[in-house]
Amino acid sequence: MTEREDKFRTHRIIQIDKWIRSGCYPSVQQMVEEYGVSRRTILRDIEFLRDRFNAPVESDRTKKGYFYTDPTFMIQNVLLTEGDLFTVSTVMPLMEQYKNTPLEASFKNIMAKIAEMLPAQVSVDTSFLNEDINFISDPLPKIDEKIFNAIFKAVKIRHVLTFQYRSVSSQEYKVKTFDSYRVLCQKGNWYVFGYDHGADDFRVYALPRMKNLEFTGETFEIPKDFDVSKYVDLSFGIWNNHEEPVEYELLFSSKMANYILEREWHSGQKMKQNKDGSILLKFKSNQKQQIFSWVLGFGSAVTIINPPELKNAMLAEIEKLAEKYKK
Repeated sequence: MTEREDKFRTHRIIQIDKWIRSGCYPSVQQMVEEYGVSRRTILRDIEFLRDRFNAPVESDRTKKGYFYTDPTFMIQNVLLTEGDLFTVSTVMPLMEQYKNTPLEASFKNIMAKIAEMLPAQVSVDTSFLNEDINFISDPLPKIDEKIFNAIFKAVKIRHVLTFQYRSVSSQEYKVKTFDSYRVLCQKGNWYVFGYDHGADDFRVYALPRMKNLEFTGETFEIPKDFDVSKYVDLSFGIWNNHEEPVEYELLFSSKMANYILEREWHSGQKMKQNKDGSILLKFKSNQKQQIFSWVLGFGSAVTIINPPELKNAMLAEIEKLAEKYKK
């Protein structure tokens, strides 16, 4: 039986199960006409119900149809092929990057519920995953579960929050009064974007740097014309910049060509491969801090064409590094 035929059969058996449970005593002929298959196919389906799902299905000669001797019986209709089970199993290790949030426990609970819905005869050997697949994630800070859940709640019900916050370069906590507009996740790092009452401006705050969060009891409204993409570039980073996007032109050496070509770095990117194999990448963004760090990681394999500000910032950083290691 082909995979396509197997899916059709599985769907048909689920429908037959529902029909039998409805108490209508469906006959073989009715099922033949309903599903457009042969009598032999329907009889095989009934046998499959008995053998595969241990269904207590019997034929009533008086009513000339099938019924369950146990009226509480039902098959657990989760349509998962072997490929589907492999995909689900493979996703599990990806949750490693969310160990710093309550999402890890929630996801495991969901997977446990899916497993409970599978027929008892289904078993999935996922031991090979531990040996053959490894996921390497960035080191992530721990997020307090109460903070994490409160931020999501505040976004949903639009309640004003107060919390203490320290920046990445400071040991001092400052009190913030904040309207939470959106939750942002960048490579496993969680942030909240919204309006800071004290600054009278929009800000982005990292969840791991918050503490003593409380609901003030006040509510807020998000402006109808609010568009988060005007403040952060969701294709590249989460820095809240008021500047208009500028065009970036980066020339990557031929040794990086395949690596650059096979990825989408920005939703609005344009690429051109030159005769010497080098790649010219263009896109517009307001994420100057994020792009600076990203470009710096390529070292001498990239040349900054535009904007001049990035060139100057990179030159200053290189001079600092050179001076540091001369000592």
